[in-house]
Amino acid sequence: MDVIHPQRVAWDTARVIVAASTADVYWWLSDMVGTYLGVMYQLKLAETRLHMLTEDALNAESGTWRVRLQDAMAERPELVRVLIDLTREISARMP
Repeated sequence: MDVIHPQRVAWDTARVIVAASTADVYWWLSDMVGTYLGVMYQLKLAETRLHMLTEDALNAESGTWRVRLQDAMAERPELVRVLIDLTREISARMP
């Protein structure tokens, strides 16, 4: 049985989400975030995209998403597996 560390899941997913925010996969990711996390997270993703396109915000955005995702998993533990799968799918779609 694998041991899952939610903090690691949050960090890995945050890094991939931020990297994907300025890539071609963004539109697909936006739909997935809206579906699994909700509209507010989808709006935050749009804000991240804007920040990443206009300034060097990689570290700040990654940290912010890590906290968001940790909070989401604390409220909804079933998201752990969803985020693991989402991270793998995003990584596979990235160039």
